Amino acid sequence: MTKKLFKTIKKASKSKGHVKRGVKEVVKGLRKGEKGLVILAGDISPHDILSHLPVLCEESNVPYIFVSSKEALGSASSTKRPTSTVMIVPDGGASRAKKAKVVAEVKEEYREDFEALARECTRLNEEI
Repeated sequence: MTKKLFKTIKKASKSKGHVKRGVKEVVKGLRKGEKGLVILAGDISPHDILSHLPVLCEESNVPYIFVSSKEALGSASSTKRPTSTVMIVPDGGASRAKKAKVVAEVKEEYREDFEALARECTRLNEEI
């Protein structure tokens, strides 16, 4: 599942506005009501940096998942810096006029992978 997750992040990062990197951007997106998938790095120290994000995700009905490494998360999101958290937003980064075209492109590129991962993360979160 991790390989599929990183592959989906890499595809999403090619489209502008579809990936939010870092705690500030992810929190801002969650508070604005954007829907997507939140990926958190498990090797962040201190843990207080990310401890509020799962609560925000559950309040917003946004699935989230942990991965083992911030370095791997950073490289998957097309940046050289280690990244603590990433949010994939399939409908993000477009004005209303361009949304129809962008959504069509997104559906072709990584929508199926995104939806499968979101379902799996939701199922895993419900089991816990």
